[in-house]
Amino acid sequence: MKVSRYPVALVATLAVSSLALTACGGSDSDDDAQQKAPEGTTALNIKATDPAKLKQGGTMNWAITTFATQWNVAEIDGLQAGPTEVMKSLMPSLWHSDTHGVQHPNKAYLLDASSATVKGKQVVTWHLNPKAKWSDGTPITWKDIAANTQALDGHDKAYKVSSTVGFDQVEDVKKGKDDYEAVMTFAKPFADWKGMFNASANQPMYPAKYVSDPKTFNTAYVNKIPVTGNAFKVGNIDKSAKTVTVVADPKWWGDKPKLDKITFHAMDTGSMPGAFANGEVDYFDVGGDASAYKQASKVSAGEIREAGGPNYRQLTFNAGSAKLKDPKVRQALFMATDRATIAKSDLKGLGWKPSTMDNHLLIANQKGYQDNSGKLGKYDPKEAGKLLDEAGWKLSGKTRKKDGKELSLRFIIPSSTPAATNEGSMLTQMYQQVGVKLQVQAVPSNDFFDKYITPGDFDVTPYTLLGTPFPASGSTNVYSAKGGNNDAHVGSKKLDDLLNAASSNAADPAGALKQTNQADAEAWQLAGVLPLYQRPDIAAIKKNLANMGALGMTDVVYENIGFTK
Repeated sequence: MKVSRYPVALVATLAVSSLALTACGGSDSDDDAQQKAPEGTTALNIKATDPAKLKQGGTMNWAITTFATQWNVAEIDGLQAGPTEVMKSLMPSLWHSDTHGVQHPNKAYLLDASSATVKGKQVVTWHLNPKAKWSDGTPITWKDIAANTQALDGHDKAYKVSSTVGFDQVEDVKKGKDDYEAVMTFAKPFADWKGMFNASANQPMYPAKYVSDPKTFNTAYVNKIPVTGNAFKVGNIDKSAKTVTVVADPKWWGDKPKLDKITFHAMDTGSMPGAFANGEVDYFDVGGDASAYKQASKVSAGEIREAGGPNYRQLTFNAGSAKLKDPKVRQALFMATDRATIAKSDLKGLGWKPSTMDNHLLIANQKGYQDNSGKLGKYDPKEAGKLLDEAGWKLSGKTRKKDGKELSLRFIIPSSTPAATNEGSMLTQMYQQVGVKLQVQAVPSNDFFDKYITPGDFDVTPYTLLGTPFPASGSTNVYSAKGGNNDAHVGSKKLDDLLNAASSNAADPAGALKQTNQADAEAWQLAGVLPLYQRPDIAAIKKNLANMGALGMTDVVYENIGFTK
């Protein structure tokens, strides 16, 4: 999962709602549409506690949305929320992200790293902790940095990676003064180099021998996790129960984990509130599920922790579909979507002020955020109808037709995900107003990405994009023409060039933000992904669990999670 956004389809990890539909009439006023994000949306709410004051031992039961077949989260099929959270507990991350998205070396692995210009080229020197080892006893060295870089640089297309961003700019990686120093030279500058080998950017490191050739990279972690390198190691993988239990690794060289075990339980999001109420799980991501929020709030042993992060709910329109190939049709559907009404409905009952998100790359509380949507961000059924007319889709009764075919679209959603069901019903009404039929098709949650979205077997679909602190490079896998998670199948050289320029502009942060916004404006015109609203980070968690909850822009420090005394 390189430096990237990654897609999340399911409740706890997305904005979900079981609320009744709201009428899809006029949109909110301009003032409402321009509401600012809630104050403190990058705040941290994890019951931060000195680990020394926590109990030693215990098991945390953690609900996740999907059980993986691919546990290499750098491989395209592994880039999903459930597998990612499991693997972050098991694999090295060289960095920790603070509440403002600033990156700090994770001293368990990285003593320090620095970037300098040498003979006109950017050179990053990594100093690894000599104590760091893989679970098989092999030291973590410059060879691991080199092998991961080679796998992700995009030169060998046999590696099935979802993004090459940043790594594709590396010219070479060489051994420094010893095995624990890696010297990385870039062919062109990469501003977000701290996103490399970084869990906050969804890019933990894997052992060199398991990523050194395409076949091994693609298959070594399928249905198994052979080697790890973190405070926890694999205890048990139960495919029938869809659980993964990780246990404290006695060979861990860092701060001793407070917990004995973490058991990750993959389950339908609709089952999570009940499992939490029954004490089967200690933590789940509420996302925007008002029903789950209400139910979890009543659990006497639990509490709700809220923050915000770089995550947003969106609709993806598949340009690979014959009926959506014409950008005018996609642009028309953008304007036929009442985003403000959807935001109000999805977020009702959560204590979260709804407002539309008008930028693909930056959220409202980030520096540089601006609305680049133009007319495509405005709810305007009349203008949408005009565009459909121009595209040759003429009204015939209540439905538009072209060449004898109806403009009927498949809206694929994961089952047991109330927000998606809600959105499907609302969009059905909205699109009817412009003569477009929407056929809502619920599919099994575990099949949603693997069998429908990634293969392109859909017309329109909703899911949440979980972001990173790196707005340009962190979005390349979704918005670049050949991005591994470009499910919309749209792109342009202009957008690619702007994303690359912003990612490379290490010397001019203000210029990089300008290029990021120019890239966003181009993404609006391509009309592949329609941002709806910033997704709140809302966690239901047992009261006595500390150092975990609503993370904002930070990452989980797994060894610090524990129960209060």
